[in-house]
Amino acid sequence: MDTIEIMKMSVVERLQTMEALWDSLLDEKSEIESPKWHRNIIEERKRKIENGKAEFISLKELKASRKS
Repeated sequence: MDTIEIMKMSVVERLQTMEALWDSLLDEKSEIESPKWHRNIIEERKRKIENGKAEFISLKELKASRKS
């Protein structure tokens, strides 16, 4: 399946396909190690939460910020 075929699918069909792909990866036994930069970002976010410096926004606010 290529990108052109995927774009012919409805949004619902593409979302269902993505969900099926994610579900199939849950059963995968091979381990894929996260890159070091990803671990660093997660650790920094945890520090911000623990220090009370993390800022959270609602899903509604996030969606509104994406439209600008």
